[in-house]
Amino acid sequence: MGSSGRKGGSDAGLEKARAKMVAAGVDPVAIENFAHYYRLLEHGETGMIPESSIEPVEMESLADVEIDEQVGADALAATAVIKLNGGLGTSMGMERAKSLLCVRRGLNFLDIIARQVLALREQHGVRLPLILMNSFRTSGDSLDALGRYADLPVEGLPLEFRQNMEPKLLLPDLTPVTWSRDPDLEWCPPGHGDIYTALRGSGLLDQLIEQGFRYVFVSNSDNLGAVPTPRTAGWFASSGAPFAIEAVRRTPSDRKGGHFARRLADGRLVLRETAQTAPEDQAALADLDRHRYCSTNNIWFDLHAMRATLEERHGILGLPLIRNEKTVDPSDPSSPKVVQIETAMGAAIEVFEGARLVEVGRDRFIPVKTTNDLLVLRSDVYEIGADFSLTQVATDVPFVDLDSAHYKFVGEFDKRFPEGAPSLAKADSFTVAGDWTFGQGVQVVGTVELSGKGAQRVPSGEVLSGDADPTDG
Repeated sequence: MGSSGRKGGSDAGLEKARAKMVAAGVDPVAIENFAHYYRLLEHGETGMIPESSIEPVEMESLADVEIDEQVGADALAATAVIKLNGGLGTSMGMERAKSLLCVRRGLNFLDIIARQVLALREQHGVRLPLILMNSFRTSGDSLDALGRYADLPVEGLPLEFRQNMEPKLLLPDLTPVTWSRDPDLEWCPPGHGDIYTALRGSGLLDQLIEQGFRYVFVSNSDNLGAVPTPRTAGWFASSGAPFAIEAVRRTPSDRKGGHFARRLADGRLVLRETAQTAPEDQAALADLDRHRYCSTNNIWFDLHAMRATLEERHGILGLPLIRNEKTVDPSDPSSPKVVQIETAMGAAIEVFEGARLVEVGRDRFIPVKTTNDLLVLRSDVYEIGADFSLTQVATDVPFVDLDSAHYKFVGEFDKRFPEGAPSLAKADSFTVAGDWTFGQGVQVVGTVELSGKGAQRVPSGEVLSGDADPTDG
Protein backbone atom coordinates (compact mmCIF):
# COMPACT_ATOMS: atom_id res chain seq x y z
CA MET A 1 0.00 0.00 0.00
CA GLY A 2 1.38 3.34 -1.02
CA SER A 3 1.42 6.73 0.65
CA SER A 4 0.27 9.93 -0.97
CA GLY A 5 2.88 11.92 0.89
CA ARG A 6 0.17 14.44 1.82
CA LYS A 7 -0.75 14.45 5.47
CA GLY A 8 -3.55 16.22 7.21
CA GLY A 9 -5.57 15.96 10.37
CA SER A 10 -4.58 16.33 13.97
CA ASP A 11 -5.43 15.01 17.39
CA ALA A 12 -7.82 17.95 17.65
CA GLY A 13 -9.59 16.86 14.43
CA LEU A 14 -9.98 13.31 15.70
CA GLU A 15 -11.20 14.50 19.12
CA LYS A 16 -13.82 16.74 17.48
CA ALA A 17 -14.99 13.81 15.35
CA ARG A 18 -15.10 11.53 18.40
CA ALA A 19 -17.10 14.06 20.41
CA LYS A 20 -19.58 14.46 17.53
CA MET A 21 -20.04 10.67 17.29
CA VAL A 22 -20.48 10.27 21.07
CA ALA A 23 -23.10 13.06 21.07
CA ALA A 24 -24.97 11.26 18.25
CA GLY A 25 -24.99 8.01 20.25
CA VAL A 26 -22.72 6.04 17.87
CA ASP A 27 -21.58 2.63 19.18
CA PRO A 28 -18.24 2.98 21.08
CA VAL A 29 -16.60 0.18 19.06
CA ALA A 30 -17.64 1.93 15.83
CA ILE A 31 -15.98 5.10 17.17
CA GLU A 32 -12.75 3.16 17.83
CA ASN A 33 -13.00 1.68 14.34
CA PHE A 34 -13.34 5.18 12.89
CA ALA A 35 -10.33 6.35 14.95
CA HIS A 36 -8.25 3.47 13.53
CA TYR A 37 -8.94 4.64 9.96
CA TYR A 38 -8.59 8.32 10.84
CA ARG A 39 -5.02 7.68 12.00
CA LEU A 40 -4.23 5.81 8.78
CA LEU A 41 -5.66 8.72 6.79
CA GLU A 42 -3.67 11.37 8.63
CA HIS A 43 -0.47 9.38 8.09
CA GLY A 44 -1.01 9.63 4.34
CA GLU A 45 -2.39 6.11 3.80
CA THR A 46 -4.24 5.91 0.49
CA GLY A 47 -5.29 2.26 0.52
CA MET A 48 -3.72 1.73 -2.92
CA ILE A 49 -2.92 -1.85 -4.01
CA PRO A 50 -0.14 -1.71 -6.64
CA GLU A 51 -0.33 -4.09 -9.60
CA SER A 52 3.23 -5.20 -8.78
CA SER A 53 2.03 -6.58 -5.40
CA ILE A 54 -0.64 -8.97 -6.76
CA GLU A 55 -1.18 -11.79 -9.25
CA PRO A 56 -4.31 -13.05 -11.04
CA VAL A 57 -6.40 -15.71 -9.34
CA GLU A 58 -8.18 -18.89 -10.51
CA MET A 59 -11.12 -20.60 -8.78
CA GLU A 60 -13.58 -23.50 -9.02
CA SER A 61 -16.94 -23.09 -10.69
CA LEU A 62 -20.19 -23.82 -8.82
CA ALA A 63 -21.50 -25.50 -12.00
CA ASP A 64 -18.82 -28.22 -11.64
CA VAL A 65 -19.41 -28.98 -7.95
CA GLU A 66 -21.56 -31.89 -6.75
CA ILE A 67 -23.57 -31.07 -3.63
CA ASP A 68 -25.37 -33.73 -1.61
CA GLU A 69 -29.05 -32.76 -1.37
CA GLN A 70 -29.23 -33.33 2.38
CA VAL A 71 -26.10 -31.24 2.95
CA GLY A 72 -27.70 -28.41 0.94
CA ALA A 73 -31.00 -28.66 2.83
CA ASP A 74 -29.23 -28.66 6.22
CA ALA A 75 -27.03 -25.72 5.25
CA LEU A 76 -29.99 -23.61 4.09
CA ALA A 77 -31.78 -24.40 7.38
CA ALA A 78 -28.76 -22.95 9.23
CA THR A 79 -28.59 -19.78 7.07
CA ALA A 80 -29.79 -16.22 7.74
CA VAL A 81 -30.08 -13.63 4.94
CA ILE A 82 -28.83 -10.06 5.27
CA LYS A 83 -29.49 -7.47 2.57
CA LEU A 84 -27.40 -4.31 2.40
CA ASN A 85 -30.07 -1.63 2.16
CA GLY A 86 -28.36 1.62 3.12
CA GLY A 87 -28.25 3.16 -0.37
CA LEU A 88 -30.46 6.09 -1.38
CA GLY A 89 -30.14 5.88 -5.15
CA THR A 90 -28.97 9.52 -5.25
CA SER A 91 -27.04 8.88 -8.48
CA MET A 92 -30.43 8.16 -10.10
CA GLY A 93 -32.06 11.24 -8.58
CA MET A 94 -33.78 9.41 -5.72
CA GLU A 95 -34.09 10.67 -2.16
CA ARG A 96 -35.17 7.45 -0.48
CA ALA A 97 -34.01 3.82 -0.36
CA LYS A 98 -33.10 2.61 -3.83
CA SER A 99 -34.76 -0.71 -3.01
CA LEU A 100 -38.17 1.04 -3.13
CA LEU A 101 -37.79 1.58 -6.87
CA CYS A 102 -40.46 -0.20 -8.92
CA VAL A 103 -39.04 -3.16 -10.83
CA ARG A 104 -42.01 -5.08 -12.31
CA ARG A 105 -45.79 -5.35 -11.98
CA GLY A 106 -45.92 -2.66 -9.31
CA LEU A 107 -43.37 -4.54 -7.16
CA ASN A 108 -40.20 -2.92 -5.83
CA PHE A 109 -36.90 -4.64 -4.95
CA LEU A 110 -37.98 -5.25 -1.33
CA ASP A 111 -41.31 -6.77 -2.45
CA ILE A 112 -39.49 -9.24 -4.68
CA ILE A 113 -36.83 -10.04 -2.04
CA ALA A 114 -39.50 -10.65 0.64
CA ARG A 115 -41.42 -12.93 -1.72
CA GLN A 116 -38.24 -14.82 -2.72
CA VAL A 117 -37.53 -15.52 0.97
CA LEU A 118 -41.13 -16.57 1.74
CA ALA A 119 -41.09 -18.92 -1.28
CA LEU A 120 -37.80 -20.51 -0.16
CA ARG A 121 -39.19 -21.05 3.35
CA GLU A 122 -42.26 -22.78 1.98
CA GLN A 123 -40.35 -24.86 -0.56
CA HIS A 124 -37.63 -26.10 1.83
CA GLY A 125 -39.29 -25.90 5.25
CA VAL A 126 -36.63 -23.56 6.68
CA ARG A 127 -36.77 -20.48 8.96
CA LEU A 128 -34.49 -18.35 6.71
CA PRO A 129 -34.66 -14.94 8.44
CA LEU A 130 -34.46 -11.82 6.25
CA ILE A 131 -32.70 -8.90 7.94
CA LEU A 132 -31.91 -5.52 6.37
CA MET A 133 -28.80 -3.51 7.17
CA ASN A 134 -30.32 -0.04 6.90
CA SER A 135 -28.78 3.40 7.21
CA PHE A 136 -30.43 6.14 9.27
CA ARG A 137 -31.85 7.44 5.98
CA THR A 138 -33.42 4.19 4.70
CA SER A 139 -34.78 2.59 7.87
CA GLY A 140 -38.31 4.07 8.15
CA ASP A 141 -39.41 3.72 4.52
CA SER A 142 -37.96 0.22 4.17
CA LEU A 143 -39.59 -1.17 7.33
CA ASP A 144 -42.90 0.34 6.19
CA ALA A 145 -42.52 -1.47 2.85
CA LEU A 146 -41.89 -4.81 4.58
CA GLY A 147 -44.82 -4.20 6.96
CA ARG A 148 -47.25 -5.72 4.45
CA TYR A 149 -45.58 -9.15 4.85
CA ALA A 150 -46.95 -10.28 8.20
CA ASP A 151 -45.16 -13.67 8.06
CA LEU A 152 -41.74 -12.22 7.35
CA PRO A 153 -40.37 -11.59 10.88
CA VAL A 154 -38.70 -14.59 12.57
CA GLU A 155 -39.36 -14.81 16.31
CA GLY A 156 -36.44 -13.58 18.40
CA LEU A 157 -34.80 -11.67 15.53
CA PRO A 158 -35.24 -8.10 14.25
CA LEU A 159 -36.06 -7.16 10.64
CA GLU A 160 -33.21 -4.65 10.60
CA PHE A 161 -30.02 -3.47 12.22
CA ARG A 162 -28.46 -0.10 11.54
CA GLN A 163 -25.27 0.69 9.76
CA ASN A 164 -23.07 3.00 11.82
CA MET A 165 -22.51 6.61 10.80
CA GLU A 166 -19.44 8.80 10.88
CA PRO A 167 -18.63 12.45 10.19
CA LYS A 168 -17.50 13.58 6.75
CA LEU A 169 -14.08 15.24 7.11
CA LEU A 170 -13.12 18.56 5.55
CA LEU A 171 -10.15 18.67 3.22
CA PRO A 172 -7.38 19.40 3.90
CA ASP A 173 -7.46 19.54 7.74
CA LEU A 174 -9.69 16.46 8.38
CA THR A 175 -11.97 18.19 10.87
CA PRO A 176 -15.68 17.24 10.88
CA VAL A 177 -17.62 19.33 8.37
CA THR A 178 -20.52 21.58 9.47
CA TRP A 179 -23.34 22.08 6.96
CA SER A 180 -26.25 24.03 8.42
CA ARG A 181 -28.34 23.84 5.20
CA ASP A 182 -28.83 20.10 5.80
CA PRO A 183 -27.08 18.75 8.93
CA ASP A 184 -27.83 15.17 7.80
CA LEU A 185 -25.25 15.70 5.04
CA GLU A 186 -22.53 16.11 7.70
CA TRP A 187 -22.72 12.33 8.16
CA CYS A 188 -21.98 9.36 5.94
CA PRO A 189 -22.05 5.58 6.29
CA PRO A 190 -18.59 3.99 6.62
CA GLY A 191 -19.04 1.82 3.51
CA HIS A 192 -20.54 -1.67 3.59
CA GLY A 193 -17.40 -2.99 5.32
CA ASP A 194 -19.09 -1.61 8.45
CA ILE A 195 -21.43 -4.62 8.47
CA TYR A 196 -19.16 -6.65 10.75
CA THR A 197 -18.80 -3.89 13.38
CA ALA A 198 -22.54 -3.14 13.19
CA LEU A 199 -23.52 -6.82 13.49
CA ARG A 200 -21.44 -7.16 16.64
CA GLY A 201 -22.37 -3.78 18.14
CA SER A 202 -26.11 -4.31 17.61
CA GLY A 203 -25.96 -7.69 19.38
CA LEU A 204 -27.32 -9.41 16.26
CA LEU A 205 -24.22 -11.58 15.81
CA ASP A 206 -24.81 -13.17 19.23
CA GLN A 207 -28.58 -13.38 18.68
CA LEU A 208 -28.16 -15.34 15.44
CA ILE A 209 -25.78 -17.81 17.08
CA GLU A 210 -28.12 -18.21 20.09
CA GLN A 211 -31.00 -18.94 17.68
CA GLY A 212 -28.98 -21.81 16.18
CA PHE A 213 -27.87 -20.19 12.91
CA ARG A 214 -24.42 -21.01 11.57
CA TYR A 215 -24.13 -19.21 8.23
CA VAL A 216 -24.98 -15.77 6.89
CA PHE A 217 -25.59 -14.92 3.24
CA VAL A 218 -25.16 -11.19 2.53
CA SER A 219 -25.91 -9.37 -0.71
CA ASN A 220 -26.97 -5.99 -2.08
CA SER A 221 -30.69 -5.23 -2.09
CA ASP A 222 -30.42 -4.06 -5.72
CA ASN A 223 -29.24 -7.52 -6.88
CA LEU A 224 -32.33 -9.69 -7.37
CA GLY A 225 -30.16 -12.58 -8.62
CA ALA A 226 -28.74 -13.07 -5.11
CA VAL A 227 -31.00 -15.85 -3.83
CA PRO A 228 -29.65 -18.29 -1.21
CA THR A 229 -30.27 -21.76 -2.65
CA PRO A 230 -29.58 -25.18 -1.09
CA ARG A 231 -26.84 -25.57 -3.72
CA THR A 232 -24.96 -22.36 -2.83
CA ALA A 233 -25.46 -22.89 0.93
CA GLY A 234 -24.37 -26.53 0.55
CA TRP A 235 -21.22 -25.53 -1.34
CA PHE A 236 -20.24 -23.11 1.44
CA ALA A 237 -20.99 -25.57 4.25
CA SER A 238 -19.03 -28.34 2.49
CA SER A 239 -16.05 -26.05 1.86
CA GLY A 240 -15.47 -25.63 5.61
CA ALA A 241 -14.29 -22.09 4.80
CA PRO A 242 -14.85 -19.28 7.33
CA PHE A 243 -15.63 -16.80 4.56
CA ALA A 244 -16.40 -16.94 0.83
CA ILE A 245 -17.45 -14.70 -2.04
CA GLU A 246 -19.33 -15.56 -5.22
CA ALA A 247 -17.43 -14.25 -8.26
CA VAL A 248 -18.37 -13.82 -11.92
CA ARG A 249 -16.33 -13.54 -15.09
CA ARG A 250 -15.79 -9.88 -15.89
CA THR A 251 -17.37 -8.47 -19.04
CA PRO A 252 -16.66 -5.18 -20.86
CA SER A 253 -19.21 -3.46 -18.58
CA ASP A 254 -17.07 -4.47 -15.55
CA ARG A 255 -13.82 -2.90 -16.85
CA LYS A 256 -14.01 -0.06 -14.36
CA GLY A 257 -15.01 -2.21 -11.40
CA GLY A 258 -13.01 -4.06 -8.75
CA HIS A 259 -11.55 -7.54 -9.13
CA PHE A 260 -10.03 -10.41 -7.15
CA ALA A 261 -6.30 -11.15 -6.99
CA ARG A 262 -3.79 -12.94 -4.80
CA ARG A 263 -1.30 -10.91 -2.74
CA LEU A 264 2.25 -11.98 -3.50
CA ALA A 265 3.56 -11.17 -0.01
CA ASP A 266 1.44 -13.72 1.88
CA GLY A 267 -0.70 -15.58 -0.67
CA ARG A 268 -3.97 -14.16 0.73
CA LEU A 269 -6.90 -13.41 -1.57
CA VAL A 270 -7.64 -9.69 -1.95
CA LEU A 271 -10.38 -7.61 -3.51
CA ARG A 272 -9.01 -4.53 -5.28
CA GLU A 273 -11.56 -1.77 -5.84
CA THR A 274 -11.20 0.96 -8.48
CA ALA A 275 -10.53 3.52 -5.72
CA GLN A 276 -7.53 1.41 -4.62
CA THR A 277 -5.95 1.34 -8.08
CA ALA A 278 -3.29 3.94 -8.96
CA PRO A 279 -3.58 5.79 -12.30
CA GLU A 280 -0.58 3.89 -13.73
CA ASP A 281 -2.32 0.56 -12.95
CA GLN A 282 -5.68 1.43 -14.55
CA ALA A 283 -4.79 -0.42 -17.77
CA ALA A 284 -4.08 -3.62 -15.80
CA LEU A 285 -7.36 -3.14 -13.89
CA ALA A 286 -9.25 -2.97 -17.21
CA ASP A 287 -7.46 -6.03 -18.69
CA LEU A 288 -10.20 -8.69 -18.69
CA ASP A 289 -7.74 -11.41 -19.74
CA ARG A 290 -5.44 -10.73 -16.82
CA HIS A 291 -7.95 -10.13 -14.01
CA ARG A 292 -10.86 -12.33 -15.04
CA TYR A 293 -13.14 -12.26 -11.98
CA CYS A 294 -15.09 -9.56 -10.17
CA SER A 295 -17.18 -9.67 -7.02
CA THR A 296 -20.95 -10.09 -6.99
CA ASN A 297 -20.91 -8.82 -3.37
CA ASN A 298 -22.75 -12.09 -2.58
CA ILE A 299 -20.90 -13.14 0.56
CA TRP A 300 -21.07 -16.17 2.85
CA PHE A 301 -19.55 -16.32 6.29
CA ASP A 302 -19.51 -18.63 9.29
CA LEU A 303 -20.97 -16.85 12.33
CA HIS A 304 -18.65 -18.64 14.79
CA ALA A 305 -15.52 -17.75 12.80
CA MET A 306 -16.69 -14.14 12.47
CA ARG A 307 -17.39 -13.79 16.20
CA ALA A 308 -14.02 -15.33 17.17
CA THR A 309 -12.10 -13.06 14.76
CA LEU A 310 -13.93 -9.92 15.92
CA GLU A 311 -13.30 -10.83 19.57
CA GLU A 312 -9.61 -11.42 18.86
CA ARG A 313 -9.37 -8.02 17.11
CA HIS A 314 -11.51 -6.08 19.65
CA GLY A 315 -14.27 -5.48 17.12
CA ILE A 316 -11.97 -4.07 14.41
CA LEU A 317 -11.30 -6.36 11.44
CA GLY A 318 -8.77 -3.89 10.03
CA LEU A 319 -10.06 -3.90 6.44
CA PRO A 320 -8.11 -1.86 3.88
CA LEU A 321 -8.97 1.83 3.87
CA ILE A 322 -10.87 3.35 0.94
CA ARG A 323 -10.34 7.11 0.80
CA ASN A 324 -13.37 8.60 -0.96
CA GLU A 325 -13.23 12.29 -1.88
CA LYS A 326 -16.59 13.98 -2.49
CA THR A 327 -18.39 17.27 -1.86
CA VAL A 328 -20.41 17.60 1.36
CA ASP A 329 -23.58 17.94 -0.72
CA PRO A 330 -23.20 15.33 -3.49
CA SER A 331 -25.68 17.25 -5.66
CA ASP A 332 -23.73 20.54 -5.33
CA PRO A 333 -20.21 20.43 -6.84
CA SER A 334 -19.48 23.87 -5.37
CA SER A 335 -20.01 22.72 -1.75
CA PRO A 336 -16.88 22.07 0.37
CA LYS A 337 -14.66 19.09 -0.48
CA VAL A 338 -14.72 16.30 2.06
CA VAL A 339 -13.15 12.90 2.50
CA GLN A 340 -15.24 9.90 3.53
CA ILE A 341 -13.49 6.99 5.23
CA GLU A 342 -14.87 3.76 3.80
CA THR A 343 -14.19 0.04 3.72
CA ALA A 344 -15.57 -2.71 1.45
CA MET A 345 -17.37 -5.73 2.87
CA GLY A 346 -15.65 -8.12 0.43
CA ALA A 347 -12.20 -6.96 1.54
CA ALA A 348 -12.68 -9.16 4.64
CA ILE A 349 -11.61 -12.04 2.38
CA GLU A 350 -7.99 -11.18 3.21
CA VAL A 351 -8.62 -11.38 6.95
CA PHE A 352 -9.69 -15.03 7.05
CA GLU A 353 -7.22 -17.81 6.45
CA GLY A 354 -8.80 -20.45 4.22
CA ALA A 355 -11.27 -17.99 2.63
CA ARG A 356 -12.63 -19.19 -0.70
CA LEU A 357 -13.92 -17.91 -4.03
CA VAL A 358 -16.39 -19.68 -6.31
CA GLU A 359 -17.39 -18.73 -9.84
CA VAL A 360 -21.16 -18.47 -10.30
CA GLY A 361 -23.34 -17.75 -13.33
CA ARG A 362 -24.20 -14.20 -14.28
CA ASP A 363 -27.81 -14.96 -13.24
CA ARG A 364 -26.68 -14.47 -9.62
CA PHE A 365 -25.41 -10.96 -10.37
CA ILE A 366 -28.03 -8.53 -11.71
CA PRO A 367 -27.06 -5.22 -10.09
CA VAL A 368 -28.91 -1.97 -10.80
CA LYS A 369 -26.48 0.92 -10.56
CA THR A 370 -27.94 3.10 -13.35
CA THR A 371 -31.16 3.53 -15.33
CA ASN A 372 -29.44 1.54 -18.12
CA ASP A 373 -29.50 -1.48 -15.76
CA LEU A 374 -33.06 -0.65 -14.69
CA LEU A 375 -34.29 -0.74 -18.30
CA VAL A 376 -32.80 -4.21 -18.78
CA LEU A 377 -34.38 -5.44 -15.53
CA ARG A 378 -37.82 -4.04 -16.47
CA SER A 379 -37.62 -5.56 -19.96
CA ASP A 380 -38.23 -9.15 -21.09
CA VAL A 381 -34.54 -10.12 -20.74
CA TYR A 382 -35.54 -11.70 -17.40
CA GLU A 383 -38.63 -13.64 -16.40
CA ILE A 384 -39.89 -13.58 -12.79
CA GLY A 385 -41.01 -17.07 -11.73
CA ALA A 386 -43.73 -18.20 -9.34
CA ASP A 387 -41.02 -18.29 -6.63
CA PHE A 388 -40.05 -14.70 -7.58
CA SER A 389 -36.57 -15.75 -8.69
CA LEU A 390 -35.29 -14.22 -11.93
CA THR A 391 -34.45 -16.35 -14.95
CA GLN A 392 -32.54 -14.87 -17.87
CA VAL A 393 -34.56 -15.78 -20.96
CA ALA A 394 -32.47 -13.79 -23.46
CA THR A 395 -29.35 -15.55 -24.74
CA ASP A 396 -27.22 -12.59 -23.63
CA VAL A 397 -27.80 -9.49 -21.54
CA PRO A 398 -27.75 -6.60 -24.03
CA PHE A 399 -25.48 -3.59 -23.62
CA VAL A 400 -27.66 -0.50 -22.95
CA ASP A 401 -26.44 3.10 -23.01
CA LEU A 402 -29.10 5.79 -22.57
CA ASP A 403 -28.30 9.49 -22.98
CA SER A 404 -27.58 10.69 -19.43
CA ALA A 405 -28.90 14.18 -20.26
CA HIS A 406 -32.43 12.71 -20.54
CA TYR A 407 -32.47 9.32 -18.80
CA LYS A 408 -30.07 9.48 -15.84
CA PHE A 409 -32.70 10.34 -13.22
CA VAL A 410 -35.59 7.96 -12.59
CA GLY A 411 -38.28 10.66 -12.92
CA GLU A 412 -37.08 11.68 -16.41
CA PHE A 413 -36.45 8.06 -17.40
CA ASP A 414 -40.01 7.01 -16.43
CA LYS A 415 -41.53 9.85 -18.50
CA ARG A 416 -39.81 8.50 -21.61
CA PHE A 417 -41.04 4.91 -21.14
CA PRO A 418 -44.67 5.63 -20.16
CA GLU A 419 -45.88 2.25 -21.50
CA GLY A 420 -43.03 0.26 -19.94
CA ALA A 421 -39.71 -0.99 -21.25
CA PRO A 422 -39.27 -2.09 -24.88
CA SER A 423 -38.57 -5.75 -25.66
CA LEU A 424 -34.81 -6.31 -25.37
CA ALA A 425 -34.77 -10.14 -25.46
CA LYS A 426 -33.35 -10.12 -29.02
CA ALA A 427 -31.16 -7.03 -28.60
CA ASP A 428 -27.34 -7.10 -28.60
CA SER A 429 -26.81 -3.42 -27.94
CA PHE A 430 -29.13 -0.42 -27.54
CA THR A 431 -27.68 3.10 -27.60
CA VAL A 432 -29.90 6.18 -27.33
CA ALA A 433 -28.54 9.67 -27.96
CA GLY A 434 -31.00 12.53 -27.62
CA ASP A 435 -34.51 12.77 -26.21
CA TRP A 436 -36.68 9.84 -27.30
CA THR A 437 -40.03 8.73 -25.84
CA PHE A 438 -41.12 5.14 -26.50
CA GLY A 439 -44.62 3.89 -27.29
CA GLN A 440 -46.09 0.55 -26.25
CA GLY A 441 -44.70 -2.79 -27.45
CA VAL A 442 -41.53 -1.45 -29.07
CA GLN A 443 -39.00 -4.19 -29.93
CA VAL A 444 -35.24 -3.80 -30.18
CA VAL A 445 -33.45 -6.41 -32.32
CA GLY A 446 -29.67 -6.76 -32.80
CA THR A 447 -27.56 -3.60 -32.54
CA VAL A 448 -29.61 -0.40 -32.49
CA GLU A 449 -28.43 3.21 -32.22
CA LEU A 450 -30.89 6.10 -32.03
CA SER A 451 -29.83 9.71 -32.36
CA GLY A 452 -31.56 12.95 -33.17
CA LYS A 453 -32.11 16.54 -32.11
CA GLY A 454 -35.14 17.71 -30.19
CA ALA A 455 -37.84 15.55 -28.63
CA GLN A 456 -38.65 12.49 -30.75
CA ARG A 457 -40.97 9.52 -30.45
CA VAL A 458 -40.77 5.83 -31.30
CA PRO A 459 -44.33 4.76 -32.24
CA SER A 460 -46.09 1.85 -30.52
CA GLY A 461 -45.38 -1.56 -32.02
CA GLU A 462 -42.25 -0.38 -33.83
CA VAL A 463 -39.49 -2.94 -34.45
CA LEU A 464 -36.07 -1.30 -34.25
CA SER A 465 -33.34 -3.33 -35.90
CA GLY A 466 -29.85 -2.45 -37.05
CA ASP A 467 -29.71 1.17 -38.19
CA ALA A 468 -33.38 1.50 -39.04
CA ASP A 469 -34.69 5.01 -38.42
CA PRO A 470 -38.03 4.89 -36.55
CA THR A 471 -38.92 8.36 -37.84
CA ASP A 472 -38.92 7.13 -41.47
CA GLY A 473 -42.39 6.58 -42.91
